[in-house]
Amino acid sequence: MVFAIILQQSAPSSLGLFLPIIFMVGIMYLLMIRPQQARQKKWQAMLEQLKAGDRVVTSGGVKGAILSIKDDGVVLRVPPDNLKMEVTRASIVTVITDEEEKKS
Repeated sequence: MVFAIILQQSAPSSLGLFLPIIFMVGIMYLLMIRPQQARQKKWQAMLEQLKAGDRVVTSGGVKGAILSIKDDGVVLRVPPDNLKMEVTRASIVTVITDEEEKKS
């Protein structure tokens, strides 16, 4: 009888069991998911602001200047032979500014 009373009092509550899991999910959201969503929004905004004449770098490392923009693609002029190359918008990683151009 005394043993049964001790067991009932020492059983953890269901909230106590799930609290560490909820805490870990919250930490993962703040450290991993939220920053990734912010980078994704910034990248999407950069893609929407592309215009002819911008110098860009693709995910494959190709540097070139935008000649024209289509629905889901971009035509680049790639030096030194001024090759024309069509790539998807999603493959564009960054836009090169004048300051970045002078550094390299």
